[in-house]
Amino acid sequence: MSRISIVSGWTNPGGSTVHFIELCNLLNDNGFDCTFYGPHSWHLDKCKSGTPSDVSLIDDDVLITHYVRVRNRVRKHILSCHETNMFPLKDMDLQCYDTIHYVSDFQRKWHSVDHPSVVIPPVVNKVKWKDPKNNTAGIIGSIDCHKQTHLSIERAIKDGRSKVILFGTINDAKYFNESVMPFLDDPDYVFVAGHIDDKEEMYSKVSVVYHSSKRETYGLVEAECKLAGIPFNGPSNHQDILDKDEILEKWTNVLK
Repeated sequence: MSRISIVSGWTNPGGSTVHFIELCNLLNDNGFDCTFYGPHSWHLDKCKSGTPSDVSLIDDDVLITHYVRVRNRVRKHILSCHETNMFPLKDMDLQCYDTIHYVSDFQRKWHSVDHPSVVIPPVVNKVKWKDPKNNTAGIIGSIDCHKQTHLSIERAIKDGRSKVILFGTINDAKYFNESVMPFLDDPDYVFVAGHIDDKEEMYSKVSVVYHSSKRETYGLVEAECKLAGIPFNGPSNHQDILDKDEILEKWTNVLK
């Protein structure tokens, strides 16, 4: 069986990194040999993993790349696309890729490139949640202008939430300082908790989740809320949620 190497240019906390960790573990749990490589350290203890300097490819390998260009000769090269305008495929030379992987039909239609492709959503794990009945709002995801974190804070305050907690990393310092910092004058009311790996611990702190992203290619937070029964206040992506067996079957067909 061919080795599978997932190589991403981004492995800090975020939807794409979570997706590749879950995919790597799903494949390895089912008889594949998959390794996830990336430049940041967050993923290293969560699956079979390595850094870019550890990548060593042979002709019979299957290569899945994201947000990075790798031009080694392999048996199959899959471009896994998790973005829209941040990574416009129409501006790329796609000839070196056998297949493009999208996480949603919306995303495939947005790119609209003439190239073999497949839509396979990410694994969504069901989180155990019990409403703490504390009227606390959680805002989950990277803190940047694309997520429009400030709008979520504004809506939560307007709705009279007793507390607003931001769970995520600050990816845009300028945006944070200009648009989010003004809300942090009372650290007991609105504050940044940062990224929390344990999702059950994170969700246990909130009664409702707010989201205001400009555009989500899939919407992992919404999907997690839907499965757990957590109230979700934000635009809906109407995404498909597949179980692990369905996702494994789709990836098995792509990897052949």
